[in-house]
Amino acid sequence: MPKVAVYNIEGKQVGELELNDAVFGVEINQELLHKAVLRQLANRRQGTVATKSRGLVRGGGRKPWRQKGTGRARQGSIRSPQWVGGGVVFGPTPRDFAFYLPKKARRAALKSALTAKVQAGDFVVVDRLAVNEPKTKVMAGILSNLGAARKPLVVTSEWDKNVELSTRNIPGAVVAKSMGLNVYDVLNAHKMVITKDAVLKLEEVLA
Repeated sequence: MPKVAVYNIEGKQVGELELNDAVFGVEINQELLHKAVLRQLANRRQGTVATKSRGLVRGGGRKPWRQKGTGRARQGSIRSPQWVGGGVVFGPTPRDFAFYLPKKARRAALKSALTAKVQAGDFVVVDRLAVNEPKTKVMAGILSNLGAARKPLVVTSEWDKNVELSTRNIPGAVVAKSMGLNVYDVLNAHKMVITKDAVLKLEEVLA
């Protein structure tokens, strides 16, 4: 089982934590990670882009001129695609980009992402993460002490209002609960800062 150091908010090591192999020591599945990230980004898309076809553009109900005898090309509507102000041919229409990934696959992808973070040495465990009042400067100092000043993912076992408010103004920082963790945030973060309680809760749910 992999072992990681446990730090306090001053950045000093205060112990060690043995991680569960079933969660933090699995074989990394690159294809599954790709699918999980693709699914999450696809589900974020609004899919509301739209253009008007010739049937949706206002006007053009009357034939502009008679079919024969004018010397001009035949036209049925001034809202045909070749006209200025006409409809768009094969333009985008509102659609849902979301696709389904089985629950077991999502869990396996999250385990792979967590394992990758541990193997890369970007998994920082703190004994506790408490901020007395919402202060960005205080949280920035804590993250700096832990070597996670750049694009950190802060994970706690329960939602902490002070931690959330203290972190959200730090560029690139993301705050998440252990039960709301997702593959994209884990892989996108430069460093993952997680409380000891959150690690134990992840092992309890994912193992």
